[in-house]
Amino acid sequence: MTIHSGHPFPTEDDPVRRLRGRLGGAVALVTCGSGADRAGLTVSSLMVANGAPARLLLLVDPDSELGESLEVGSRAVVQLLAWAHRDLADAFGGTAPAPGGPFRTGTFEDSDWGPRLVDATAWASVTVEELREVGWSLLVTAVIDHAELAEDHDALQHRRGRWQR
Repeated sequence: MTIHSGHPFPTEDDPVRRLRGRLGGAVALVTCGSGADRAGLTVSSLMVANGAPARLLLLVDPDSELGESLEVGSRAVVQLLAWAHRDLADAFGGTAPAPGGPFRTGTFEDSDWGPRLVDATAWASVTVEELREVGWSLLVTAVIDHAELAEDHDALQHRRGRWQR
């Protein structure tokens, strides 16, 4: 990774990317795997579709470690991040250095679905049901197996390329 003063994802010539940035949304960390095969990615393009069973829809960079690790039937943890996790979000998003890897930027515990951020106040364990390329992204449709929610006073939001409370 090279650190430079320019924006890591220039948007001047991409009105679609700029439109997406104006939508804003909660920031999640999606993790899967175990041991040396762990992968994770910061994701803000996600939505929940309630039903029986409920599903989580995510847009993931197909070239990311997470995108390359997911397959139909694999399991993952989707945890919503708080303002205090913004450095962790940068590390998993590939916009900040993470000596030793991004999993060293937080405290994680192993679960049957993958690494779970211990201090996440909202998280879901999911099983991948379908993977499909949509535009330049990988659309991940996952069944929500379990969800845990606690008080959420300081959620991390992303809008127009910036972290917000």
